[in-house]
Amino acid sequence: QVQLVESGGGLVQAGGSLRLSCTASGLTFSDYPMAWFRQAPGEGREYIASLSWNGDYTYYVDSVRGRFTLSRDNAENTVYLQMNSLKPEDTAIYYCATTRYDRTEVPGAFVPFDAGDFGSWGQGTQVTVSS
Repeated sequence: QVQLVESGGGLVQAGGSLRLSCTASGLTFSDYPMAWFRQAPGEGREYIASLSWNGDYTYYVDSVRGRFTLSRDNAENTVYLQMNSLKPEDTAIYYCATTRYDRTEVPGAFVPFDAGDFGSWGQGTQVTVSS
């Protein structure tokens, strides 16, 4: 059974930084693309960024591009989301997710972003950015 555990959330002032971690178990981590979503109060879950299984390809939505950076450490079964220049509108619960597909089913350049691509989710970590 796949388990994803996020950590690193907290309270930070606008302009500050946080690094979120998501550690996976129950799968061959290096074989799977990974992604982050977030859900602000009263809003639906929003896709923000994803990373290919080979780590060479990323995609970010416009609202975070240039401020957030994804990376992965396959030895630690962990994907990281470095968040810089945080804004109050970044306040949300942040979730990591992994796809239904592994490297035998998608090319190395595959960067998922459709909610239907994802089969496993973490429990989320709260990020609060004060103004």
